[in-house]
Amino acid sequence: MPTLTSLSIPGQRALRVATGTALALAVSFALDFPVPVIAPVFALFLLATQNQPLSLKAALALALVVAGTTGSGLLLVPLLRYYPIAGVLLVGLCLFLAFRFGLSGGNNLVATFLAAGLTMISAAGVADQELAATVVGALVKGVLLAVLVSIVSHALFSEPAPTGAKPVARVMAPGLAARIALQAALVVMPAWLLAMNDPASYMPIIMKSVSLGRQSCTTSARGAARELLGSTALGGLLAIAFWFALRLFVNIGMFYLWMLLFGLMVGRKLFRISPTRYSPGFWLNGLVTMIILLGQSVQDSAAGKDVYRAFAVRMALFLAVTAYACLMLQIFEWRAQRGAAARERNTP
Repeated sequence: MPTLTSLSIPGQRALRVATGTALALAVSFALDFPVPVIAPVFALFLLATQNQPLSLKAALALALVVAGTTGSGLLLVPLLRYYPIAGVLLVGLCLFLAFRFGLSGGNNLVATFLAAGLTMISAAGVADQELAATVVGALVKGVLLAVLVSIVSHALFSEPAPTGAKPVARVMAPGLAARIALQAALVVMPAWLLAMNDPASYMPIIMKSVSLGRQSCTTSARGAARELLGSTALGGLLAIAFWFALRLFVNIGMFYLWMLLFGLMVGRKLFRISPTRYSPGFWLNGLVTMIILLGQSVQDSAAGKDVYRAFAVRMALFLAVTAYACLMLQIFEWRAQRGAAARERNTP
């Protein structure tokens, strides 16, 4: 019988992602966090993109990012209330800078946290200052739990530290990084504007749009429909299957075990244990979508809402936001091709 130490590196990573995400999900709901899907989504991003535990320097940097994000999000609230056009433009600029930071050699996780925190807190603050404080608390608790779960998961399923020189982060050309960052910011902006009308209901749309903005940075226009729409549809199907499986035994222990099983199923594809033609980003964003949809359905059920109607509306919004992201990719790709063709014609 294989032991943990005899597992392959991809097997260790799949177990680490599934265990950590399931633990973050179960603890978030057990402790009744205000926005319980934040911790498992951030834990998933941490565990899927980091093969080693966070260093002290990285943990401090993440803490500074959380502090800076909450502070900047709250500072933007008065501007959005009294000078809305200037406030919207400033949020768009901040999103552009966050995504460009990740594309120019910075930490993509930091860029994702910045984009998510900035949009969620500012949208909540415009509606209600008390709601903004709740979102700030949810963000801080979620990030802290995600980091703690990441440390525990790495301790349980560790892998040897890489030897030799540390690989250099891929850096895009400044012009290309700026174009893709603008594209990602425009993917996030409509969902954020929609959420300002009813942030309590549309907070999941912001999280989905940030995930799409992150995914659009690495997806070509040619494969956009398959990657973006496909991963969103996959997340919806997984959420439906998870929901009906969870109804068999409704308790926090089964919630953890079912999340562990679904995490392992997707982890096999994510880390190429069972190779497919789809990219790792496809499977990662499908799992993120599942967690967001499932978490909201569980909260709707606890609040006595019509779960199936709410799921249908939310899924339709997710697909609409995803279709818009595909359109943005097509438009930017078309403009880039036209620009390249024009330069070729003007070259002597």
